[in-house]
Amino acid sequence: METNENEKLESRLQAFHDGTEQRAWEWLGAHRAVKDGKKGVQFCVWAPHAADVSVIHEKSGWARDLAPMTRMAEDSEFWSCFLTDIERYDCYKYSIRTKGGQVFDKSDPFAFYAEVRPANASRYYPMDGYVWGDADWMQRRKIAPEPVNIYEVHLGSWQTAEDSSFFNYRVIADRLIPYLCEMGYTHLELLPLLEHPYDGSWGYQPLGFFAATSRYGSPHDLMYLMDRCHQADIGVILDWPAAGFPTDAHGLFMFDGQPCYEACESDPKDMVYGVQKFDLGRGEVQSFLLSSAMFWITQFHADGLRVSSVQPMLYLNYQREAGEWKANQFGENWNTDGARFLRTLCDTVKQQEPTVRMIASSTGKWSSVTKPTALGGLGFTAMWRDTWVQEALTHLQHTDDPEALADWLSLSLLNSTGERFVLPLSHDAVSHGAGSLLARMPGEYHEKFAPLRLLYGFVMMHPGDKLLFMGGEFAQYTEWACHHALDWQDLDCQANRQMKAYVQALNQFYRGNPALWTSDSTEQIVRINRDADSPGLLALERRSPDGERLLAVMNLTAHKLTGCRLTLRDSEEWEEVFCSDAIAYGGTGESGAVTSKKQQDGSCRLTMQMPPYCVRFFKQKK
Repeated sequence: METNENEKLESRLQAFHDGTEQRAWEWLGAHRAVKDGKKGVQFCVWAPHAADVSVIHEKSGWARDLAPMTRMAEDSEFWSCFLTDIERYDCYKYSIRTKGGQVFDKSDPFAFYAEVRPANASRYYPMDGYVWGDADWMQRRKIAPEPVNIYEVHLGSWQTAEDSSFFNYRVIADRLIPYLCEMGYTHLELLPLLEHPYDGSWGYQPLGFFAATSRYGSPHDLMYLMDRCHQADIGVILDWPAAGFPTDAHGLFMFDGQPCYEACESDPKDMVYGVQKFDLGRGEVQSFLLSSAMFWITQFHADGLRVSSVQPMLYLNYQREAGEWKANQFGENWNTDGARFLRTLCDTVKQQEPTVRMIASSTGKWSSVTKPTALGGLGFTAMWRDTWVQEALTHLQHTDDPEALADWLSLSLLNSTGERFVLPLSHDAVSHGAGSLLARMPGEYHEKFAPLRLLYGFVMMHPGDKLLFMGGEFAQYTEWACHHALDWQDLDCQANRQMKAYVQALNQFYRGNPALWTSDSTEQIVRINRDADSPGLLALERRSPDGERLLAVMNLTAHKLTGCRLTLRDSEEWEEVFCSDAIAYGGTGESGAVTSKKQQDGSCRLTMQMPPYCVRFFKQKK
């Protein structure tokens, strides 16, 4: 039996080197074990260049010589030791001495838990013991077709305690999940929860790729949040920043005195967004990241991973000038190692957990992101359409040419084919000096709500999954800041309450109309001819595979359009089913009746008036 266990371990060690190990957290790090009849904790760490390694911990007074590790085999790059005096929550590190005599104290790359920053030791934490209650959700979970309307949240600033301290994952669950259900969202996306040293990075500079941040509680507390979401029919997508890691002394950087996780020829230009890029061509790094992805999917039941900062992983010349980068073997600027790893990542997840979404962000001009790898794609389920959001906001800020805006919106429909998109009105759109969504709308303050309702309505009509960052649902006016809670006091104002009511109703309208989400192919999207006398009028029709039809008519101007005429090439009459200008949503309520009249040639003419920045939805009369 012991021989079989040794052979299994040797096989996993080799797989880790080869880049094919997918569950390295099961044996690297700190785990319960029994040795010579004694219960204790087995520690294992990869430190290929170390002269010797020790476990140092608080119970031993952090003494370096009391718990030496030994190589797992002659010339092995893995070190291990067995300790009997370690209990749950005990703090520890690895003390690594280089061949040159330098000593580095490092946190465990495979730890499941850590001290609350600014402290940085790892904590021993067995992952077993949580009893999940989401079996029904896991059995019926699927990718498509289903409505996908995502609420993006930074847990540290959605709500906070009265003293501005963070809520525990369990308290957040009890507050956030009823809100998600009330608002009609289908999915929750969480900004990175991987342990990270700096609050201001929002989690995008991670060091604990297997550790849920202790800011909000323990791993089991996070499991409770995920579990409760599933029991409420809410899918959870975790932001997974895999492009790199910060250079904090206790972390992965120069882990054993030499590069292990970063490229050997790393230089300051390899720092992107405050992180050192991973060496994606190294087998051990591939195994580390593959295992991290599978860890969050299997241990926390994540329904999707949003892989952030994909562009630096794909392009050798990202944020570099000419002469500062070296072309690949084909003379091109794309990173063969990065592209190969991303394909392996998506294929691995698809093979192991086919109902988990893999979402790419910041892919630049890379094509075929969501096509299968067998067809030359990267294999992602969907990709963020980052540039679309910025272009849409820019056009709405400059509405002096409504015809150009209508043409751009129409063109965006044609550009929606070939890939599966997420339209992300995300944290990126309301940070770094950009201002809030409401603040970026045209007009005086009281006039800004109508174009924002129009934007939200158009996003729902446009092909692609939907995403809105927290605070956007009630039109927070100030830019989002990670160090304090959302401006919930804005809801004391009627206009903000009405915007929240609008988003709630729009979410429910989206979920209840399969024409908006069952198919995103061009056959289900039709552009209706506009009235030549109303250049700011745009009408779009969506069709579901079973023939259901939904028409959206939009006024893209700041002026009321009267006598608008639309001719549809069928004989059916239409009726209004939703309007952004309703008084309950802060509108004027002056949209008026719609005349739907059959024409002699068999067509149908709709005649209506359209308040400023209004969207009206219509269905055929039954």
